[in-house]
Amino acid sequence: MRFSPPAVTMPDPVVITRPPAQAAELQRRVAALGREAIVFPLLDIQPLPDDRQLRQALRELERYALVAFVSPNAIDAAFAARPDWPHGVPLAVVGEGSRQALRRHGVPDGARVFCPVDHERSDSEGLLQALDLAALRGKPVLILRGESGRELLGDALRAAGAEVATVAAYRRAMPPFDEARRRQLEQLLQGPHDWLITSSEALRNLLDMAARLKLADGIATMQGQRLIVPHMRIAETARALGFTRIVQSRSGDDGLIAALQSCS
Repeated sequence: MRFSPPAVTMPDPVVITRPPAQAAELQRRVAALGREAIVFPLLDIQPLPDDRQLRQALRELERYALVAFVSPNAIDAAFAARPDWPHGVPLAVVGEGSRQALRRHGVPDGARVFCPVDHERSDSEGLLQALDLAALRGKPVLILRGESGRELLGDALRAAGAEVATVAAYRRAMPPFDEARRRQLEQLLQGPHDWLITSSEALRNLLDMAARLKLADGIATMQGQRLIVPHMRIAETARALGFTRIVQSRSGDDGLIAALQSCS
């Protein structure tokens, strides 16, 4: 009697939705797991049309008691505008991805960097819990972010008595949804994929793209895909948008990779 080996089930491909400049390392790590890694950006990070306010704020870094970055994009834009970053300026970030961005720009692990202690709260709320708000009373604080975003961090610091300046370092936009992108998304929806979603705005862009497809059930098909998200706020957005297969990972690339391994 001839023995037939059991069929080998291949894991679902992984869709990386970060902007292209930030996707390469995660794509490499996903491929190292033996998973097919597909880059399908959902956000386009663009320079400011007028960055005079940003450059002025960066010329005065030494006067701030704290410089807070809301994302790795803010870090990349700020260090590009001022490569000679001064040592000794206290920094604050909201997630592990931003810590990694600081390392890429030469900020040593021993530098004074505030970040959420609870990895489940890698957001403004978590950062506020890690800061000594009383020590910032009456002192200048700089927040670097995109052109739009949550006001919670700035409002809370102002309520604590800090003198807060919020300055845009970049702008976000939905990438052009041209014919080539439409065909790629339709092809992705022909089978199950694991989608790495690292932004609520990116997720809303994805559903907007799905609504424009020629498929009659494009939105429903998209909502049936599995999402892996590194933050509970993104998970809440996903549920509100009708997604049902949601895996919440730890923050940062390590958390996303661990979640992929557990889903294989």
